[in-house]
Amino acid sequence: MTKILFIVIIGFMLLGCDSKKGAFLETVESQNDVPTAVAKLIATIKAKELTHFQTIDHAKNAKVVGLKLKPETVVVFGNPKMGTLLMQCNPSMGLDLPLRILFSTDYEGRTTITYTNPEYWTLKHNIKDKKCLAIIKKAHIAMQNLAQEAAKK
Repeated sequence: MTKILFIVIIGFMLLGCDSKKGAFLETVESQNDVPTAVAKLIATIKAKELTHFQTIDHAKNAKVVGLKLKPETVVVFGNPKMGTLLMQCNPSMGLDLPLRILFSTDYEGRTTITYTNPEYWTLKHNIKDKKCLAIIKKAHIAMQNLAQEAAKK
C-alpha cells in the first residue's frame, strides 16, 4: 500500500512539472535581436507614459571585466502609482518593484523576452486583498502586452 501511495505522489509531482499554469517566469520568443527588442520596449514604455528607470546591459558589463556574455539586457520600468498601491498592500513588494524585463540571446541565436509573472507576487508577498489582486492582474496583462509588442517585427 505504501508503494502505491508513493507512486501516486511521484506521478502527481511529475505532472505538475509539465504545467505552465502558475509559472513564475514567462518567456516570449522575439522576432528581433536584443537591441531592437529593447528599443521597441523603451519606445512602448514611453508611449504608455510609464517611467523608464534604467537599462542594464549585462554583456557590456561582462566585457568591462574581461568576460564574454551573449547579448543580455534588463529594462527597469514601472508605474509609480501602481507600485505605490502595491507597496501599501505589503511593503515587501518593494523587492520586486520597479518592474523588469530581461532580453537575452541563446546559443542558437534566438532572442527571448522574460519577466516574472506578477501573479507570483500573491504567493511571495502573501497578497490577499481583492483591490491588490486586481492591480496584480492588470500588471500581468500589461507585462504580457509589453513583451508581445517588443517581440513583434
